[in-house]
Amino acid sequence: MNVRRGDTVLVLAGKDRGKRGTVERVEKTKRGFGVVIPGINMAKRHQKARSRTQTAGIIDLPVPIHVSNVQVVCPRCDRPTRVGHGSSEGDHAQRTRVCKRCGEQIEVTTK
Repeated sequence: MNVRRGDTVLVLAGKDRGKRGTVERVEKTKRGFGVVIPGINMAKRHQKARSRTQTAGIIDLPVPIHVSNVQVVCPRCDRPTRVGHGSSEGDHAQRTRVCKRCGEQIEVTTK
């Protein structure tokens, strides 16, 4: 998978085309993988009060957007890019993600 939690992505298709956001989580859906980005692809949900503390009403909820409709933004060159794969040097060589534009390794910054 080329998109991970914590990546900054650019939305390529849909009502929020052109917006950027940080991936909150990656989900398996019926049609493949989807990514949830706060503030992007919001849907209205009619919620019933289930307890005394939970209020009823219409809430806005971010729903998954298909992974093919987003593109990773390189943290170094700050441009949308395709993701390549390479291996890191050292004693314990690991497979890493690489920016196809600048060739720099893409690091994930998680909370």
